[in-house]
Amino acid sequence: SSGIGAIYADRLAQRGLNLLLVARREDRLRQIAGTLREKYGASVEVYKADLTDAQELAGLEARLQGEQVAVLVNNAGVGGLGSSAGTTRDKMEEVLRLDVVALMRLSHVVLEGFRKRDVGVLVNIGSIMAMAPSPGGSVYSGCKAFVMNFTRSLQLEYAKAGIRIQLLMPGPIRTEFFSSQGMSDSIFPDTAYLSAEQLVDAALAGLDANEEISVPAMNDPQ
Repeated sequence: SSGIGAIYADRLAQRGLNLLLVARREDRLRQIAGTLREKYGASVEVYKADLTDAQELAGLEARLQGEQVAVLVNNAGVGGLGSSAGTTRDKMEEVLRLDVVALMRLSHVVLEGFRKRDVGVLVNIGSIMAMAPSPGGSVYSGCKAFVMNFTRSLQLEYAKAGIRIQLLMPGPIRTEFFSSQGMSDSIFPDTAYLSAEQLVDAALAGLDANEEISVPAMNDPQ
């Protein structure tokens, strides 16, 4: 409903895909859907769901099982940044439910359909934090390490199939990621940031070039 997900929705609608947009903020989803219909004549549905809720996640899984999904972009995630002493076990578990469990379960459900048709595209959003343990990033870094190794393992498993799996490993992006956690973007220098548009355009260029791992950076010509 914002940031990277909203730009992916725009770019995929531009490519002519029918979209199912999923997030908690239904009002934002409907606004984006209306814009995409007007801008591209796209077929866009919205699906309100909190993917940390097991029942709502199961509902989305059931919906996806009933569709011939062509592309899944697993973009939903939360940072949960901050010291381990300053958070609770429940909050840490909530990050895991979204960043790990939901991504794993949604990957698995679409792969069922992909295998039947021997075609499909799965994009999982990791982070360079997977390779950069840091104070205040224990849960997030650990979650993204799971995403990285889970996705890389799937790539090996499906290497001979007609299924394409991309691991996107962003660095700092100009989105609501830091502000939503009460943090300032100044945690990184300005030169370290990409815009969401730059990230998604580079990721899709990488996908078109059959990159398995895309790590867009400011000095990347794509």
